[in-house]
Amino acid sequence: MSDQFGKTLVGIGLTVTLIGLVVIMSAKLPWLRLGRLPGDINIQRGGFSMFFPITTMLLLSAVFSLVMFIVGRIRR
Repeated sequence: MSDQFGKTLVGIGLTVTLIGLVVIMSAKLPWLRLGRLPGDINIQRGGFSMFFPITTMLLLSAVFSLVMFIVGRIRR
């Protein structure tokens, strides 16, 4: 395999790890409200509970896309 492919995998792994740490830290930082943003849907009825973090997913997707775009531009 190429050396470039390995570096790309390491970069992606570090980015995913960083995003995971931010999500974990969001529980300890009240100003970082991931999972509790306006637009996140939480339905609770009787013995049924459903949670759709739509806004959080869109925000994390936009941040991840921006990071990957910047990494791609730097690598050129």
